Amino acid sequence: MPEHLLDHSHLKPGKDASLLTYTQTLNMYKQNVSKTNNPQMQVDFALFMVEAANQLPDDDASKKGYLSEAEKLLKQLAAKGHADAQYQLGKLYTAGLFNKKGKPDYDRAFTLFVQASKHFHTDASLRAGECYEEGLGCRQNGDKAQLFYKKAASLGHPAAMNRLAFAYKNGELGVSKNPKEAVKWLSLAAEAATPEYPEALYELAMLHTTGFENVVYVDIEYSVRLLNQAAEMGHGPAAFKLGECYEYGKLNCQPDPALSIHYYTIAAEKGNRDACFALTAWYLVGSPGVLPQSDENAYTWARRAAEMDLPKAQYAIGYFTEAGIGCEKNPTEAQMWYQKAAKNGDKRAIQKLHGKVVTQDIKPTGKKRSSSQEDCVIM
Repeated sequence: MPEHLLDHSHLKPGKDASLLTYTQTLNMYKQNVSKTNNPQMQVDFALFMVEAANQLPDDDASKKGYLSEAEKLLKQLAAKGHADAQYQLGKLYTAGLFNKKGKPDYDRAFTLFVQASKHFHTDASLRAGECYEEGLGCRQNGDKAQLFYKKAASLGHPAAMNRLAFAYKNGELGVSKNPKEAVKWLSLAAEAATPEYPEALYELAMLHTTGFENVVYVDIEYSVRLLNQAAEMGHGPAAFKLGECYEYGKLNCQPDPALSIHYYTIAAEKGNRDACFALTAWYLVGSPGVLPQSDENAYTWARRAAEMDLPKAQYAIGYFTEAGIGCEKNPTEAQMWYQKAAKNGDKRAIQKLHGKVVTQDIKPTGKKRSSSQEDCVIM
């Protein structure tokens, strides 16, 4: 049967989502699947049923039915030795989707990951290694974890390579410290990096900024290239590091407001709280031709960082709310943010709550102040 007949991408939520309900979509999809013996398409259908179930409230009778049918289908395929069915079923067990209480079922998941690994399923091999390392569904066993990580790594999994690199760097999982072996695995992981697994690029870049055990030598230019690769793959810490480099001229980078803001934005969108707060600083002062000054946007980014429990951001939101910068004045709310900041150890917030005078300044000093923020501390 031609695969395009089973392509349901046009039926997924989008601009025409209201044309078909999930029930109608499932019925159409089910009819198509019944005409093929392709097990992977059946796995995809089971996962679509899980997706459909997740769109429904818990008290919807259809939800239980979708999940039950999906589990039954995946079990049948897994019993026949289909590796991806085994892996996907294991993942769903770890998510607790088939448990009335929503608790992960690691016992079943672990067995399925091991079974799929025997069929050379890359992700399943990684997950089996993680189970052995953490003792999830099995007894903790560093030696066996190492073996499964090596299997996943041999199949090209960058996360497994990265984990082996740290094992050899720190002497974990039953292996002795071995800097050369650590760098070997880290370099392989960096070469295999993907947007889903970019971490090795960042870690290798950091080693090249300081050098490591006479194995990795300082190479700032190469470090910046690695950071760029990681950042463009959406790695938050790498993007934040580059934001700092182009703001302050670190790692031989020429200060460049546009690039600094670009990389801070990538990091902030990935949930990096320090990057959110760095954007607060940029919006407070603006950058001619690059970023217009905006108290409202400064407040928005500071609020995001504060809600992620960054103490200095919580203090800043307290000040913004007290002074009415980017928001309406609200002394009560300001007090609440000062208290949160103080609880998290911010010294200025502690001084503020004890009635002491707090010296305010805007940082970094290379940026110009605007009159409305003359007394606002942001760093």
